[in-house]
Amino acid sequence: MELTTIDLFAGAGGITEGFRQAGARCLFANDFNAEAVRTFRHNHPGTEVVDGPIEGLEPVRIRRELGLARGELDAIVGGPPCQGFSINAPGRFLDDPRNQLFTHYLKFVDEFRPKTLLFENVTGMLSLEKGKVFQRVINELDGRGYFCEAKILFAAHYGVPQERWRLIILGSRVGMGLAHPVPRHYLKRRANFSGGRTLTFPLEEAHRARLLPPVTVAEAIYDLPEPASGGAGENGIQYPADAPVSDFARMMRGGQTRVHNHVRPRLSPVNLERLRHIRPGGSWRDIPFDLLPKGMKKARRSDHTKRYGRLHPDGLASTIMTKCDPHWGPVFHPVADRSLTVREAARFQSFPDRYVFLGSRVAQYEQVGNAVPPLMARSLAEVIVGHLGQTALKNAG
Repeated sequence: MELTTIDLFAGAGGITEGFRQAGARCLFANDFNAEAVRTFRHNHPGTEVVDGPIEGLEPVRIRRELGLARGELDAIVGGPPCQGFSINAPGRFLDDPRNQLFTHYLKFVDEFRPKTLLFENVTGMLSLEKGKVFQRVINELDGRGYFCEAKILFAAHYGVPQERWRLIILGSRVGMGLAHPVPRHYLKRRANFSGGRTLTFPLEEAHRARLLPPVTVAEAIYDLPEPASGGAGENGIQYPADAPVSDFARMMRGGQTRVHNHVRPRLSPVNLERLRHIRPGGSWRDIPFDLLPKGMKKARRSDHTKRYGRLHPDGLASTIMTKCDPHWGPVFHPVADRSLTVREAARFQSFPDRYVFLGSRVAQYEQVGNAVPPLMARSLAEVIVGHLGQTALKNAG
């Protein structure tokens, strides 16, 4: 079956890209970030995309323009930014002006009455007001007739070469049993945050033989050419003929012959000198003391373990951030003396190479870092498709 969706707080389109790979069709999307909307439109030309704050949208008008009856849409996907949740007055959750983003999400749910929904957010939402905000979200959806299940998913379990945790709420009003996708790749990581023990998939050693190994940094980016400078890297560089191509890289390449958004980042002379001292898998602790940033000279060796980090070819990328800044975390290439390109960051997020990011370089990094990894979204789409298919069969019987 073809799944129909609308994508709220869509960003550059990571969720919609994953759903498209699972055969879904996004009818409408919205985001307030103009450059992210440009990227979304470029990569999803069949979707009506509105640029602007969600507060200015009229769900009833959008539903009518899409020609949908209430209850016809298969899924609403997306998640309000975490800044929209109140941490001071959970009892006034819907009245607090800081929570208007979530109330507008609910307005779309009320108007469209989708069969299912996907709500994505950072894991920190579970610790806000000791979980009261999270429970209020569940209660609001439950009160609208949605059977909800929450899980914290680890992106690497779904073939994404990155350490990234995300809270995913799935809801269905057409039946119970909409379960989260089980891991496909084996990797154990300590989930040291609220919900880490109860809402994650616990993997044991016995699972190793039944699951695929994780996708490594080398498998993710070692087939890419050396990045170019300026416009050449933006407009496309041909893949090298002799590069080792992993299964992951082959999937990312698809039918492409050239790779875009692959521009050599500029490093200051002092950061370049620091980088030359950092081993693969190392960090600021490899840098000679006299070359350290002033603030880092006061840090303990056990602090900020990922700052000024160089990736290890046999490991995973750390969470891809919205800035390619070594002071934030590991953004240095495993062997080349440079930081990551936008395309390499996009590979670590599992965006296929045909996905082109528009806007300034700063905006491109931000779009990639804010996205939900498409391969993880694809796994979520597949369980929704299966759930709706099973529900349809039961109703037909």
